[in-house]
Parts: sequence; structure tokens; C-alpha cells
Amino acid sequence: MSTAKINTQFSIFLVNKPGVLGSVTSALSKAGINIFALSLADSGEHGVLRIVGNDDEAIRNALQESHDRWTETDVIVIPIENTPGAFAGIASRFSENNIDISYSYCTASEDGGETAAVFKCKDMQKAMELFQPLRD
Repeated sequence: MSTAKINTQFSIFLVNKPGVLGSVTSALSKAGINIFALSLADSGEHGVLRIVGNDDEAIRNALQESHDRWTETDVIVIPIENTPGAFAGIASRFSENNIDISYSYCTASEDGGETAAVFKCKDMQKAMELFQPLRD
């Protein structure tokens, strides 16, 4: 299993109208971007699409050409097995170390393979330290 790492997450603000999500994701697709984590939340008349992809610069360029409202933030991406309790174990580890989780979402692998959990924490440095390999 890979180690946890910090990735850039793009939060794209969408008007809740037919075609808007398709337009943004099509622009990312045309730019050759592979989105490996995605969350979409509704907040009334608008939605927030959160993505983590394979090429931050290409995502920036595609969004600059296709969309006008988006932000970037760091998130921790932690590889996990797609088994019962895997996510709970990570959430418990944060809790035991008094780390506040602002939000989280997961990738999925239906066959039970490796997936990833994405976390935005108040103290990103402390959270990241929990998942670094031990050094001799």
C-alpha cells in the first residue's frame, strides 16, 4: 500500500442547472485529466464539485478556460483497503490524536481493491504526521 500524501483539491462552484456539471467535467476530460477522487455537494441553488486529479497544472488550465469560480486547497489522500472498518480506523486515529476533520470523501473500488480516503483537516501537518512511515 502507498503512503499518505498531500494533494491539491479543486473546489469548483456550480450553478444547479442542467448541463453545468457535464460541461466542466467534459472540459477536464478533453484536457486528458484523470479524476481519481470526486465529491459533489448541493447547497440550494449552487453545488460544490471537489476533485483531485492526476495533473494540477492541466486542471488549472482547463478550469481557467472553461469555468470562472473555483478554489484550491491541500487535502490528505490516504490509501486504504476497501474493507469494512478501514475508513473508521482512520477516523478513529484522527480522533485519538485530537485532529479535527473538516470534511472527507472516498474513492471507490467495487471489487474490494485499494481505494483512497480524502481528508481536509484543521491541522494538516499534524494529520499528515500520523500517516508517515516510521524511520529508523
